[in-house]
Amino acid sequence: MSGAVDGYVRVTAPTEMEEMLARLSQPGGASLQLEAEQSRPLPVLVVEQLPGEQLTLDISAIREVAPALKRGAPFRLLGQSHDQMLRTPPLVMSECREQAGKLFGVCLYPTSLEVLQRRASFRARLRLGMEVGAILRGGGEDAPLQGDLKDLSLEGCLLELPLTAAPLLAADAPLEIELCFLNGVRFAIRGLPRHAQTDTERQAIRAGFRFSSPSGDQERQLWHFVREIERESVRQGAVGDSSLLPSLLFQTDAAAPPPVSRRNVVRYATPMARRLARIAGYLDAQVLELQEGGRLDSVQLSRFTDRLLGLHAEDREALLFATFCMHDEPPLVRHALGVAVHMLDLASTGSLPRDALKALTACAMVHDLGKALLPEELLQAEAFDDARREALQRHVDELRQRLSACHWLAPGVVEAVVVRINERLDGSGYPRGLEAERIGELSRLASVVDVIEAMRRDRPDRPAWKISDCYRYLLSHPEQFDPRWVKRYLKHSGVVPIGTLVRFTSGQLGWVQRLDDQGRIGQVQLTDRVQAPGESLGQMLRGERLRNLGEVAEVLAVSC
Repeated sequence: MSGAVDGYVRVTAPTEMEEMLARLSQPGGASLQLEAEQSRPLPVLVVEQLPGEQLTLDISAIREVAPALKRGAPFRLLGQSHDQMLRTPPLVMSECREQAGKLFGVCLYPTSLEVLQRRASFRARLRLGMEVGAILRGGGEDAPLQGDLKDLSLEGCLLELPLTAAPLLAADAPLEIELCFLNGVRFAIRGLPRHAQTDTERQAIRAGFRFSSPSGDQERQLWHFVREIERESVRQGAVGDSSLLPSLLFQTDAAAPPPVSRRNVVRYATPMARRLARIAGYLDAQVLELQEGGRLDSVQLSRFTDRLLGLHAEDREALLFATFCMHDEPPLVRHALGVAVHMLDLASTGSLPRDALKALTACAMVHDLGKALLPEELLQAEAFDDARREALQRHVDELRQRLSACHWLAPGVVEAVVVRINERLDGSGYPRGLEAERIGELSRLASVVDVIEAMRRDRPDRPAWKISDCYRYLLSHPEQFDPRWVKRYLKHSGVVPIGTLVRFTSGQLGWVQRLDDQGRIGQVQLTDRVQAPGESLGQMLRGERLRNLGEVAEVLAVSC
């Protein structure tokens, strides 16, 4: 044997190679995988080996790839035996011939074999940005459920599913799991639920499954998927291997329908809310990545910030309203989106170049994610003494340490938005207790947006505030909040801003969705419930029909 490459050990001893290839001669023992296409393994049979000379393969079951093989397309033979995975170096067919109704291919005898100890219990974890959907099916009349694959091994997998999966997971019999890759590849296997963890805040269940007696072909495909996930994870890692080609499993097929996902079955109040939910999903996944010891992913943060800027340019008012429709998301994600969208909206009225707007929006999206690394009991506290306040302030440094890979973020913007968003003009803020002369314009803007967004949502120590009370509080504390930015926010967003639930003199309830040029209500959507926008939304009214509702009689506080 010689050194390891890509985790495999090269074997060159003739007798050892002959013994290993003999294992591939059993039915179901070998697979062929085309090199250039990173295709899934295809079943073949090694019918004869002449050591040092040639191999003869029965390729009758894969006639569709015979033309490519005849043209000299390189391939590898793959196989497994007990605790080892075997593969040849790239080979080329020297001859393809028909005989007695079967199709045979002949290639030169490999000069070496590569062996990998099969780690049946090894779990390949999907990194942020690696999406694989899953469909879970039970017996009888149970409707299939959509979820997301989180890790995969030869023995089982971990799925994230909606809370409605709980009855299905209580079954004693194996369930059908279908993995759905972005490039259209589907793989079905049966698995028995082994454990489940409910996360009510995220409206999700994480369930582990053990596969039930997988066939030889299923094991080969599973091993292929595990290796591709592991390889793609290495390619995308913090010290990514640029020599590795992207795995086709994670390349989106433009003609494919929307990807299978836990979030695909959630009903959102508006089309824009559904699109914003994709960004919420990214933030939710990034939070989990941080909690598992990872860092902020620079590429994904850039990608989803661009997406948010695009939604704002397309329809800013629809996007503003959509931030109030994310009630199924964790509070940290809801707040992050609210601050990012409202800060982007206010900052867009100035002359900031796009790169600066992008950096500002990205920093706003992640500014509070360090709180996910703090103890849960601290975040749920209803009262804060000095020790708890000091502990809470650690979230700033926790996040800053994990921003090191995001080189495209301007350091000045990171400092202004991530670090100084909680500073106050009188020095009562944190983490450094800076006073007015050391707090720049961007930090003053950020603190106003951040506080208004926080006040409008429930917190463990108090319910949500009315927007009028938020304005009144900030204006009455000029020693802490810059009155110029409070007034700019009020003038830009309106006295009754988008995302406010109001009661008209007619008694009707309506969500404010658009304002006119004078900052007055220009469009509402009716509802019959004092709760976050959802399926209860009714007619959309504007113009004369809106005026028929009468004047605004009451502004209500609803945590969204």
